[in-house]
Amino acid sequence: MPRTAAALIIGNEILSGKIVDTNTTLLARMLFDLGIELRRVVVCPDEIETIGKDLGELRTTHDFVFTSGGVGPTHDDVTIDGVAESFGRPVVRSVATEKMIRDYHGDRTTEAHLRMANMPEGAEMIRSSNAPWPTVVIENVFVLPGVPEIFERKLADLRKRLDEGYEFHSQAVYTLCDEGEIAGLLERIAEHFPGVMVGSYVKWQAEDYRTKLTFDGTDPKLVAEAADMLVAELDPKLFVRRD
Repeated sequence: MPRTAAALIIGNEILSGKIVDTNTTLLARMLFDLGIELRRVVVCPDEIETIGKDLGELRTTHDFVFTSGGVGPTHDDVTIDGVAESFGRPVVRSVATEKMIRDYHGDRTTEAHLRMANMPEGAEMIRSSNAPWPTVVIENVFVLPGVPEIFERKLADLRKRLDEGYEFHSQAVYTLCDEGEIAGLLERIAEHFPGVMVGSYVKWQAEDYRTKLTFDGTDPKLVAEAADMLVAELDPKLFVRRD
């Protein structure tokens, strides 16, 4: 069975629509490349109790949880406090991270800056080669910033830690079908290949196809056989291409 992951996206700005969440897409693509199945994405406000509750549920039902947002120096950056509450641990100050912050900001360092050195007691700090501050990791939870550029840089470092040599394999079949006429066949394929994720995506404005069918899984043989079954049972007039 593939390893599983969940994402906890934190921020009132996401829920209000002021900011478009792109971090989930970045995370999903990396996890797919590593053969880790992203099973849930939860968006919650900047509230300590809510973060703690949502994280508690996700971290006990998935192999990994990645949080995004709420780790800056302002009043609404309460993710560390929420993570600490979820684990029932106090918040402590990382001496090493505090030194990095003081070295970076010099005489302009404020107490607000130093809040970014806070961490749940017992957490691990992973130094990043591409981002200024370490990533907080506590058990199976990775605490990441919401700024997409920094989020992406930190993911690049975590990729090495999470890579165990697994990957998802994928095949796609493009057709002229609408979903209604192919739904029964897709259901039979999904039942016959329970280890393969079968997807159906309609494209109204595509020039040469109407519905794209995808087959994803960790076993390339089963993925190919699932796609073979579709092509074999599909009316040849409705087949466009396969890749």
